[in-house]
Amino acid sequence: MAEPVVLVINAGSSSLKYQLLEPVSGRSREGGIVEQIGEPSSPVADHDAALRCVFDRFAESGIDLKTCGLAAVGHRVVHGGTRFYRPTVVDDELVARLTELAPLAPLHNPPAMQGIEVARRMLPGVPHVAVFDTAFFHDLPVAAATYAIDQKLAEKWQIRRYGFHGMSHQYVSEQAAAFLGKPLTALNQIVLHLGNGSSASAIAGGRPVDTSMGLTPMEGLVMGTRSGDIDPGIVSYLWRTASMEVGEIESMLNHRSGVLGIAGERDFRRLRKMIESGDTAAQLAYDVFIHRLRKYIGAYLAVLGHTDVVSFTAGIGENAAAVRRDALSGMAGLGIKLDERRNTTAGTGARRISADDSPVTVLVVPTNEELAIARDCLIAIETRAHDG
Repeated sequence: MAEPVVLVINAGSSSLKYQLLEPVSGRSREGGIVEQIGEPSSPVADHDAALRCVFDRFAESGIDLKTCGLAAVGHRVVHGGTRFYRPTVVDDELVARLTELAPLAPLHNPPAMQGIEVARRMLPGVPHVAVFDTAFFHDLPVAAATYAIDQKLAEKWQIRRYGFHGMSHQYVSEQAAAFLGKPLTALNQIVLHLGNGSSASAIAGGRPVDTSMGLTPMEGLVMGTRSGDIDPGIVSYLWRTASMEVGEIESMLNHRSGVLGIAGERDFRRLRKMIESGDTAAQLAYDVFIHRLRKYIGAYLAVLGHTDVVSFTAGIGENAAAVRRDALSGMAGLGIKLDERRNTTAGTGARRISADDSPVTVLVVPTNEELAIARDCLIAIETRAHDG
């Protein structure tokens, strides 16, 4: 019997990532990205055109999406609010409810809904499944999920810590346990998802107990273009004294802050070259990034009480040995000792980079959010069949 295949779609405002996967084996048949959607110089006018481009690419590889035995189409949806956290088969009612949640993630949910709308139209005979980036953190302890603001206001407007990159944090924590040959429930872990968007999580026995992103993906670590944690008074200060509108401030914090805001560059490979050439702004951006990262690592060591594993993942986490070294330097007293040779030796799969006598194991674990989405799709389909 042929293994089922799932098409995973991650639609952004100007890009559409896709991958055709066999969820059981984890094998990827084909994948890629369509970029510059809707930009003036781009031949890809909208998400309809982007998905037609995807179909054409598959056809060029000898794959007909309508006859290849698709079990489902999985869609990454960043924000599910308080109501949606399990992988859910898409219907018109779900589309309407998710559209209402757009104010919680105005940069992320609208393009995801466009992707769902187009894909449902082009692949109507296949179940479409929404998988939520916030799902893994839905059951955070109340103390971790609650902001210390007027609680009636918070309840009315669904203000709480939701957390993001949940698929990555869950997948990496499971892969770390598998790598160590230990039950997930027996491990306390810190997962550091470091990319253009970065987040940290503390996971006790497979269940998250804290995470750095909050109501939106803007909170927490310093990121490529996002500020991470700031004094909320900065917003009202800029509104009063700089005559900036709230939307303008929000745009600045999302798109012109973080590493880019300090150094004028967000790519860590180019940032490293700038530092080596003596660029003081680049050095400052790097130092601020590392300082915030170390603060969160220390905080989560305290939250967990006892930590077994620290895992680095995503583009920076997997590839920037200097970031890993600097994030954990001087932490031998906290039980963390890197092996410099292991840390600087490139690898493709999960690997240990801590010293043999380090009480806390440090790993590099490649993430695979698309595979996590594909597997969640099968769960959603099986659940619907069982309940139906």
